[in-house]
Amino acid sequence: MDIRRLIVTTNLFDLQGQIALVTGASRGIGEEIAKLLAGQGAHVIVSSRKLDDCESVAREIREAGGSAEAQPCHVGRVEDILAIFQHIRARHGRLDILVNNAATNPYYGHILDTDLTSFEKTVEVNLRGYFFMSVEAGKLMREHGGGAIVNTSSQAGIKGARNFSPYITSKHAVVGITRCAALEGAPNNIRCNAICPGLIDTEMLRRLGTDDQGEYAANLERMAGTVPAGRLGTAEEVANFATWLLSEEANYISGGVFLIDGALNA
Repeated sequence: MDIRRLIVTTNLFDLQGQIALVTGASRGIGEEIAKLLAGQGAHVIVSSRKLDDCESVAREIREAGGSAEAQPCHVGRVEDILAIFQHIRARHGRLDILVNNAATNPYYGHILDTDLTSFEKTVEVNLRGYFFMSVEAGKLMREHGGGAIVNTSSQAGIKGARNFSPYITSKHAVVGITRCAALEGAPNNIRCNAICPGLIDTEMLRRLGTDDQGEYAANLERMAGTVPAGRLGTAEEVANFATWLLSEEANYISGGVFLIDGALNA
């Protein structure tokens, strides 16, 4: 995404002055969402595990005329979650937007061979992390009149598949978190929705697309061939929809679970 062109020339959704936290924002879908939110006027807190990676994205936003800061947070660690929200309270006093996007997928194999360490790591980040990020964000939003949350689930959050059982379990749980947060947040003007990307051309998919012989291009071409739209999606396309969900244009939409998959699951 050309962040400079975006900030200078477009204003699809007015997010001017809003404070947004995006996790997993150092690359892929999270990076594109962070840039687009900044392009629509939000101050974006760019977060992932490594400060240098966060700062690289935040710097690019600032150099293009947007507003951003870098704050590291490993969402699999409760102490990191509490620390980043302590920072947000002290520096900004409120939070208007949360994008739960950080995720991990350390295990590939048969469900019967799943090791406890991989399972716990997946649950700590993809389930517990999303849950308590939402809880802490919701407390701030309740104090200041409301807010909007988007959780990145996956097409894996609505169906099963072989060899990814801990990841798929966690992404189904994200849908549950989303619906509960929407129901209980509604009286406080807190909206919560989930996006379910399909085959999106990101680093994670590229890792899956590279077999032991490194035949990346052939495998990605095969994946793209399974999509009715005839191609892989882009992180920018996912960011476009997420940003709309977070804007006032989508004020009556909460508890939704939305596929972004080129009709793959139709």
